Amino acid sequence: MALLELRNVFKSFGGLMAVNDVSFKVEKGEIFGLIGPNGSGKTTIFNCICQFYPITSGDVFFEGKSIKGLKTHQICKAGIGRTFQVVKPLARMSVRDNVTASAFCRVNTIREAQYEADKILEFCHLDNASGKAAKSLPIAGRKRLEIARALATRPALLLLDETAAGLNPTEVEEAIGLINRIRESGVTILIVEHIMRVIMSISDRIHAINFGQTIAQGTPQETANNKAVIEAYLGEDYEG
Repeated sequence: MALLELRNVFKSFGGLMAVNDVSFKVEKGEIFGLIGPNGSGKTTIFNCICQFYPITSGDVFFEGKSIKGLKTHQICKAGIGRTFQVVKPLARMSVRDNVTASAFCRVNTIREAQYEADKILEFCHLDNASGKAAKSLPIAGRKRLEIARALATRPALLLLDETAAGLNPTEVEEAIGLINRIRESGVTILIVEHIMRVIMSISDRIHAINFGQTIAQGTPQETANNKAVIEAYLGEDYEG
């Protein structure tokens, strides 16, 4: 049984079909990449999974059970965490307090929440910034804080939306290392990413979409060599 399954998912906004009959399965323990050009529907798929947007038709299953129609907080409680492409921490609160707030998804006391936050900040290499205001972090730090906040909800499945965007080469390598450590800790990952060095190096399988429709799925090498993916996304000069 797949950990996550999208089954014939459609999402329309008026006359615009943003997600058009997309189906895929994410197996427990894998890193599953979702790629496509800007505006192809990737973040909309994340929003459909988390029910920020109600699905027009189709269904989403998590651990074999339909989550269609649940509230967003119920889906988080069920075990799906996510980050956002545009990071928006609680800017005036400390880094530690940002993660502590998220930890209340699973614990009931401030002591437990702070203990959980401290463990996660160390895991994400943010412990040295624990007392700083979240707004003072550089972009790489804010990206890691976004991940830390999601991890504090103890997800079985983590949706990562462009975690490496805006980072320099050294920071990209650090992001890759963090993503791999998250997988090694037992968390399954569904990731949207435009930096091909990231998505190709960490993904077990990749699903490619364009104009809201599936155009390919397979291993990173298979996807990179797919003619439809090259034409729609990678460009003719790309060598897989």
